[in-house]
Amino acid sequence: MATETTNAAAPSAPLRPSAAAMALRAAPFFISLAFAPLLLLAMRYGGMWIFGALAFAFLATPLIDQISSHNKENIDPALDQRRLIWHQAVTWIWVPLQLALIAALLAVIGLTDWLTTVEALAVAAALGVATGGVGINYAHELIHQRNRTEPMLGEILLCSTLYGHFRLEHVFGHHARVATPEDPATARRGESFYAFWLRSILGGLASAWRIQRDQLKRRGRGLWSLSNAFWRYGAWAVAWIGLAYALAGGLGVAAFLAQAIVAVTLLELVNYLEHYGLRRRMLESGRYEPTRPHHSWNANHRFSNFLLINLQRHSDHHYKPDRRYPLLQAHEDDAAPQLPHGYAWMVLLALVPPLWFRVMDPRVDAWETRFYGA
Repeated sequence: MATETTNAAAPSAPLRPSAAAMALRAAPFFISLAFAPLLLLAMRYGGMWIFGALAFAFLATPLIDQISSHNKENIDPALDQRRLIWHQAVTWIWVPLQLALIAALLAVIGLTDWLTTVEALAVAAALGVATGGVGINYAHELIHQRNRTEPMLGEILLCSTLYGHFRLEHVFGHHARVATPEDPATARRGESFYAFWLRSILGGLASAWRIQRDQLKRRGRGLWSLSNAFWRYGAWAVAWIGLAYALAGGLGVAAFLAQAIVAVTLLELVNYLEHYGLRRRMLESGRYEPTRPHHSWNANHRFSNFLLINLQRHSDHHYKPDRRYPLLQAHEDDAAPQLPHGYAWMVLLALVPPLWFRVMDPRVDAWETRFYGA
């Protein structure tokens, strides 16, 4: 059996930048805000403007990744978190911005004649790329924080895509069961995205319900208690759908649901590629081995990590879930498996299963052999 790599080896010595330097380092992560003007132009003018946000996400981002170097610099994870205020700010700013963009689309549909029906649904889909690729990603960062305010902000973002239960399932379910057969959000080798999509959505919802049931039971409360988070998720859903209908009727509801479906599908595409085919070994004790960097696919592509606030440093996120995104470490190739491209191209590849299997299955097999033997 190959020797297991359990350290957090990284390509560069950890840096300890000054407060001013940290503010400058935060600036590139604000690139996600570019979605807002692109989407507003699409809402106002329709037509080819609708493709602006899509081109930014799936064309410009991977092309810039290809011509820029990988970013393997690491900030000292012990850095005083008060220096991260500007990095945190972008995740806070996005919350009201996302809510405003959704409301703006509904208002445009209901109160103007700028968009045809087809254009309205197309803009909703483009908005879903932002609410999923940025919004749910930022929510993921926020729900991991150990304070009252940020997890609630994350939940607000998730509920605007009708996926509030992700807060429970991801933190208390996925992180405990990742890279095991018990985890609905871990894709199996040879499993297409389309099979995974349904299994992950239904399995994640059922898991969140069980987690909430067990949490309430430990607190001496029942499922009908107002402490059941599913009441909040349901109330948010009713409020959003009610607002959509009030502003724009049936088409407004269809547009809101379209953005939510696209957002959730994009999340599940990311879930699919983050752990595809990787597994934690069962120990003699009957427990799974601890989660290590080699149980998640990693990517150090510079521009897409700016856009996705280091989500692609996923190996370190599962190794140390409490780390805020600026402190996530880039691991060496022998410590964490590396994706051949950034997420923007990998999610498109996942939509074509034969190509996905051709690219990824040999990498899965090589990684399994490296750590666990033939």
